[in-house]
Amino acid sequence: MDLVKDVYALTSRFPQHEQYGLTAQIRRAAVSIPSNIAEGAARNTRREFRHFLGISRGSLSELDTQLLIARSLGYAEDMQGIDETLERVFALLAGLINSLSASDEG
Repeated sequence: MDLVKDVYALTSRFPQHEQYGLTAQIRRAAVSIPSNIAEGAARNTRREFRHFLGISRGSLSELDTQLLIARSLGYAEDMQGIDETLERVFALLAGLINSLSASDEG
C-alpha cells in the first residue's frame, strides 16, 4: 500500500499529456499489486493464493519497467525511496510464494 501511495505522489508530477498514457499504466500496475494479494488471500486454497501472488509479482515487474521508462523520459529523477520499496516488495512476495510452495510439499 505504501508503494501505491508513493507511485501516486510521483505520477502526480508527470506531464499532463501523460495522464492517460504512462501515468495511468503505472498507477494501474501499482494498484494491481496489493489488489491481487488481497484477492488471493481471500481464496480457498494455497494454490490459488500462490497464483495471485504470481500475478502480483508480474504487476510489480511491469511497474518496475514502467518506472524505468519514466526515468529515461525525464519524468522521474529521485526515485530512491520507490526503488527501495520495490526491492522490499519483490523480496516479500518471493518469500511468501516460497513459503506457500514449501508448505504444499510438506
